[in-house]
Amino acid sequence: MVTCYIGVGSNLGDRKAYIDEAVRLLGSTKGVSVKRISSIYETDPVGGPAQGRFLNGVIEIDTDLKPINLFKELSAIEERLGRVRGMKNGPRTIDLDILYFGRERVDTADLVVPHPRINEREFVLKGLRELGKA
Repeated sequence: MVTCYIGVGSNLGDRKAYIDEAVRLLGSTKGVSVKRISSIYETDPVGGPAQGRFLNGVIEIDTDLKPINLFKELSAIEERLGRVRGMKNGPRTIDLDILYFGRERVDTADLVVPHPRINEREFVLKGLRELGKA
């Protein structure tokens, strides 16, 4: 098992309900065990078009999935919760990003780990610090 950190965010609809359901679905994913969740922070959007404020947090999991398989599972959860990928950095029902995957580094067209914008997102750093990662 590898310990991973997943960024979670939502700025459409019932934001907290989307986050809660994403955590539930992640926890029911074969090969994934949700360990802890940081506090949820309300934040202003970074980049993209004018849009509503986000709720953001960090989820700590253990998994025996490979990074690309975890990425696919996260994408499936996003799709199930109604995420539509239209404009870059646009509003979304749910956003799930792999921040860290143990000590592994991944750099493919679909996935970069550690997440390249961790240090640009104070809410991510705050959640990671809360969970003892940063």
